[in-house]
Amino acid sequence: MELSVGMTQSKESQSFISPEMAVQLLKDGNKRFLAKSSANRDLGGQVKATSTGQYPFASIVSCIDSRIPTEIVFDQGIGDVFNARVAGNFVNEDILGSLEFACKLAGSKVIVIMGHTSCGAVKGACDHAKLGNLTQMLDKIMPAVNNIKTSPNEDRSSANLDFVNKVAVENVKLTIAKLKSDSPVLNDMLTAGEIDVVGAMYDVKTGEVTFI
Repeated sequence: MELSVGMTQSKESQSFISPEMAVQLLKDGNKRFLAKSSANRDLGGQVKATSTGQYPFASIVSCIDSRIPTEIVFDQGIGDVFNARVAGNFVNEDILGSLEFACKLAGSKVIVIMGHTSCGAVKGACDHAKLGNLTQMLDKIMPAVNNIKTSPNEDRSSANLDFVNKVAVENVKLTIAKLKSDSPVLNDMLTAGEIDVVGAMYDVKTGEVTFI
C-alpha cells in the first residue's frame, strides 16, 4: 500500500509499516517541521476516525519539558504516536509496562528514547539537587553523570552546557540499555526484528531531532 502524508493510521497501514519505515516517517516529519511545511490534517476528522481504535506506528519516551511537544516536532497527527513523558526521559516499571502494551498489544513498530539539549532534569542531576520526590527521580540520571569523564579542572555543574548535553546523550544510551535488560518482552521483539529501539536528541534552539 502507499502511505500518504497526514493520513490517519489504520490497522492496515500500521501492519504495512516496518520498524525502519517508522523511523523514517519520524525523520521526514521533523524535516517538515523544520521547513515549516507541516502536513495539512483534518484533526477533527482524525478524532472521529480514531474513536473506535488506535494504531500508532511509534512510541516516544521524551522529557516533560514544555518545549518538546512530540507530535508537533515530528509533524504527526492524532493516533500516530504513543507518548511517555517524564523529566529526564528515563524508564521504570510503569513506563516499560506502557511500552510493552504499545508494542506487543497495540502494534507500535519503534520506540524512540529522546533527550534534549539544556535539559533541566539533567542540570538538576549535575548539581545534585535535593527537593522532595525530585531527589529520588534525579538519582536515576546520576549513572549518566558519573559516566562522563572530564578534565580535572572542568566544571561538572549545570553551568557547563557542553557537559550537560553530553550527560543527556549518555542518559539516552543508558535508558536504551535499561529497556533491553529490564523488559524481556521488548528485547525479544527487538531481537526478532518486530520493533526497533533508537535514541534521539532534540535541540531546543533549532527544533532539529538528531538520531543517535
